[in-house]
Amino acid sequence: MTLISLQEIKTNFDFTTDCIYWDGFWSDGSVFGSGKNDPDSASKTLKQYHQVLWSKELPNGDIFQLEFGGPYDYLNAQNGLRLSSDTIVTSFMHGKMRGVLEEAAKQVDWRPWLENILRQFYTIGGTILFPRHTRSLNGQRGMNPFICDRWDLTLECIRRYYEGIIDRENNPLGWVLETDKPFFNLFVDFRGYCDFFFLQDCVSEDYKSVKMWLPTEPFTKYPYPATAEEYFNWIEQCLAFVKNRNKRIDNYIAMRISR
Repeated sequence: MTLISLQEIKTNFDFTTDCIYWDGFWSDGSVFGSGKNDPDSASKTLKQYHQVLWSKELPNGDIFQLEFGGPYDYLNAQNGLRLSSDTIVTSFMHGKMRGVLEEAAKQVDWRPWLENILRQFYTIGGTILFPRHTRSLNGQRGMNPFICDRWDLTLECIRRYYEGIIDRENNPLGWVLETDKPFFNLFVDFRGYCDFFFLQDCVSEDYKSVKMWLPTEPFTKYPYPATAEEYFNWIEQCLAFVKNRNKRIDNYIAMRISR
């Protein structure tokens, strides 16, 4: 795969245009849409962006040097780390949300509204890298009934991990984060992790707490939006995060280019 330069990154680039995503998206005729493939694995542009954007100095002083993997790898880093891309914002397109989504669909022009949302979610600000292996973080956070793919709760688990809290009662993802210790050690602490991946808008100024995007206490079972109002608030929070993170990425690129 071709290496690109940092200045070639466009934070408004929609990765759904870089793969077969929209074909048959609304084929079942319901409020649920389903992409034909996943830009996290299918978009070559996203892979190039990840490789060049995150190949930079780590909080521990080392350089995080990412290389394109082989046929069954996405990106590889030092010490044998295998990494994959994950979308860190979600529109909750699944059966447990049917009632809420059907109610929300009555309040907007649903299909164009949702398509616009997803195109913004699938910019670089809406994605991140996680270690890749069996029962990896990007899969477990989606399947865990106390997380349900919510990024705010995922980040709270990461915050607690850095504080040494890994028991399942107080950290539903603690066991998998402990498995990925070689990866998270690269960032030294929670502040280092957030700063490296431009996640400052998700946390308090002192990095001691994570901003919850829904009014649920960590960790309750099935913490989905319970009403259409909560769903729209969730989407607004996700969009604000992606927008702000893209700005941070733009500022970082401008700073690096000006050196």
